[in-house]
Amino acid sequence: MEKRHQLCLRRIPPSELFKRQRAVFWRSTTPKSSSFYAASETFICQRLMCFESKADWKEELTSSTRPYFEKYNITTEKKRGVQTRRQYMQREGGTDVAGSEDSLSIENTLWANTVVASGTALGMVIYTGPETRSVMNTSQPKSKVGLLDLEINTLTKVLFFAVLTLAIVMMCLKGFGGPWYRYLFRFILLFSYIIPISLRVNLDMGKAAYSWLIMRDKEIPGTVVRSTTIPEELGRISYLMSDKTGTLTQNEMIFKRLHLGTVSYTPDTMDELSNQLKTSFTQSLTPSGPSTPSRGAGPVRRTVITRTYEAVRAIALCHNVTPVYEDQENSDSSSETEVDQQTKQTVNYQASSPDEVALVAWTESVGLTLLKRDLNSMKLRTPKGTVVSYLILHIFPFTSETKRMGIIVKEEQTGEIIFFMKGADMVMQNIVQYNDWLEEECGNMAREGLRTLVVSKKVLTEEQFQDFDSRYHQAKMSIQDRNVKVQGVIESLERDMELLCLTGVEDKLQEGVRPALEMLKNAGIKVWMLTGDKLETATCIAKSSKLVSRIQALHIFRNVNSRTEAHLELNNLRKKQDNALIITGDALQVCLKFYEHEFVELACQCPCVVVCRCSPTQKAEIVKLLKVHSGKRTCAIGDGGNDVSMIQAADAGIGIVGKEGKQASLAADFSITQFSHIGRLLLVHGRNSYKRSASLSQFVIHRGLIISTMQAIFCSVFYFVSVALFPGFLMVGYATIYTMYPVFSLVLDKDVSANIAMTYPELYKDLTKGRSLSFKTFFLWVLISLYQGGIIMYGALLLFEDEFIHVVSITFTSLILTELLMVALTVRTWHYLMIVAEVFSLAIYIVSLVVLKDYFDATFLQTWDFIWKVLVITSVSCIPLYILKYLRKKFSPTVYSKLTP
Repeated sequence: MEKRHQLCLRRIPPSELFKRQRAVFWRSTTPKSSSFYAASETFICQRLMCFESKADWKEELTSSTRPYFEKYNITTEKKRGVQTRRQYMQREGGTDVAGSEDSLSIENTLWANTVVASGTALGMVIYTGPETRSVMNTSQPKSKVGLLDLEINTLTKVLFFAVLTLAIVMMCLKGFGGPWYRYLFRFILLFSYIIPISLRVNLDMGKAAYSWLIMRDKEIPGTVVRSTTIPEELGRISYLMSDKTGTLTQNEMIFKRLHLGTVSYTPDTMDELSNQLKTSFTQSLTPSGPSTPSRGAGPVRRTVITRTYEAVRAIALCHNVTPVYEDQENSDSSSETEVDQQTKQTVNYQASSPDEVALVAWTESVGLTLLKRDLNSMKLRTPKGTVVSYLILHIFPFTSETKRMGIIVKEEQTGEIIFFMKGADMVMQNIVQYNDWLEEECGNMAREGLRTLVVSKKVLTEEQFQDFDSRYHQAKMSIQDRNVKVQGVIESLERDMELLCLTGVEDKLQEGVRPALEMLKNAGIKVWMLTGDKLETATCIAKSSKLVSRIQALHIFRNVNSRTEAHLELNNLRKKQDNALIITGDALQVCLKFYEHEFVELACQCPCVVVCRCSPTQKAEIVKLLKVHSGKRTCAIGDGGNDVSMIQAADAGIGIVGKEGKQASLAADFSITQFSHIGRLLLVHGRNSYKRSASLSQFVIHRGLIISTMQAIFCSVFYFVSVALFPGFLMVGYATIYTMYPVFSLVLDKDVSANIAMTYPELYKDLTKGRSLSFKTFFLWVLISLYQGGIIMYGALLLFEDEFIHVVSITFTSLILTELLMVALTVRTWHYLMIVAEVFSLAIYIVSLVVLKDYFDATFLQTWDFIWKVLVITSVSCIPLYILKYLRKKFSPTVYSKLTP
């Protein structure tokens, strides 16, 4: 235990808090002075790498033990070594000062990845290393390989074995006499065109073209493709993992409703509330507002004006918000008071929660303004312009366990001590006095997608406060079970509290989120929302965003701690497969520990899943589990640093550039500016990329198979001789300048227009089945290649008359024309660049016939024999395929052939 306290004390500049460490600090400075204040606070912009990696302003408190460090001049010099405070005092002859003991808690802690906004902080590093949460929640990125690439690799392996098999068959028919191994190797080289070496080049160029088209799309401006290797994955997505705050929502809270029990105020009636608030201060004799009856005066029926005032005052005081003023340009404030200066300055409210900022901003809009806030006091400006001061006696911050926050304040003018508290309705129902409207109104607001907070108060006498303060201090000084004792003392005060009001705040959804989610669900994509927020908030957003429809039932997976409880809950879930599943991260961890396969199987059958209180590591684990157990392609979308692990674990990661920076955007494969763009990204560009790559790859395979078929027929006809049919120059030209442009122009092809793809998202379901590139389509192209190669080669041999060079001229010309016609047969929607590529390639070949006299007989090329033989062979090889395409289109049309946008 002694070793634990032998920690290094050092001055922490702002830049060093980016390191992997956390510190407890005792004193801080501000830019205005180099001295240390007795009541000083440090504001830091804290980027927590825990549940939600948000850029939040938090007020961290310095410990009252800092006089020790000033008295004994503890410095940060390394030559002093590592010493404890007790060792320091013994060496310097110091003793503890009675009555100055203080407890250290999370409020005195600077976490890793925090930024000191002003001054410096003196503290000690209490932990550093690879086991900090910021490091544990990160993962090493890996290179992603698309499913299409894996399928092509499988087909390439089949083609490789086909080359070996064909070479061995030819060798067996030829006989193993003489240097047979040399002949075998020559056969392998002759048939090596079956393996599409140029396929990888064409696909990579095609992917670069798809990426360029995505970034040039004016319908989704600001989209950036950071990984050009997996655009086809966007067309095969089955599961979409989405963050909530900043992804589905704008992370902007708007105050929507205030309910007093008998009266409800909405944005349309806020003017009436503001007038009542002004009336309350006008009628009162004190500048602080209407007087509050004492506790001993008995029950008093308050008017609506009094209740409105008390509710607004409670909201204006019960928070952790700090106003920050910014000076306006060309303002002379030398002769003005502080209040007058602040009226001319721009104010920004800083807090750890955007909900609190929305509440305080609303109180300002109705006339009660938070003017100043420091560690020990608060000042409010009333609608009359007067300033009311309050002393802050105690603050009980919001935690995920208590789900409420409280504050004890004392009005300086009247001396009244009031305990205000606000929190979640589920907790506050047992704390406030009995009422018959709270539960019903909370349900009504939740159905509207509002985040609810219950506000209450309790007036304390001086004796009651002193008794609480002494017990609270003793609990904080406890060495064992400190948190339990502190919470017990606070709960002793949280009894019989007066219910003031119920507030409703809307987390504003991003524009187009609802239709985007509806489109994704119609496309057969199951959306999972993974968030670090609490269950109530996640449920509200799931309903307001229409992720969970109004008629859809919810199944809330209760918290489980053992294998038996998890088994019972899974059985309950099995009976409600049509319900949307809502589960916490802790319950999920227990289920995955004991029933991983069963849980994933049941969750995949639910229409949608919401996981709340989910850590970044759990998000990545969920994505990996879906990939392993379902075998489907997953996509993850987020906007913060806490989403990076999930984005990197998914088959396709999408980052949103938002208020939380570009960390997710830079780590993602695709970057967009808002969630609604994901519909066009998947349904249009994902579809086109997958369809085009499938057609391009199969056509390149066909191009190699047809010439290898001709080579095999040539060898078998001429006594299995291992001689090439065409000269090497023509073979190179065949795969490059003669057919490269028409084949590559397939990257511009599309089966349906963008409007049809967006209007009928159900068309996306067929893509996930992978029918565009399968063994069925592969063997169909193999049969086409065998047919056309056989027709061209046997046709040329049947029409062969004089010299072998005539065979080369006829077969090669027929081969080039066949390839150009096959490209035209494959195209579904013509683009003018496709026509240019066809004409340009044909022109190049015609020029080659004239220029390459060593490979072609110029005299023979000018005869009608050459022309009619080429036309006959080409027609026989292509016309039957055109007829089959017409019959298939007429009698078995595609599902989208009759759709109109």
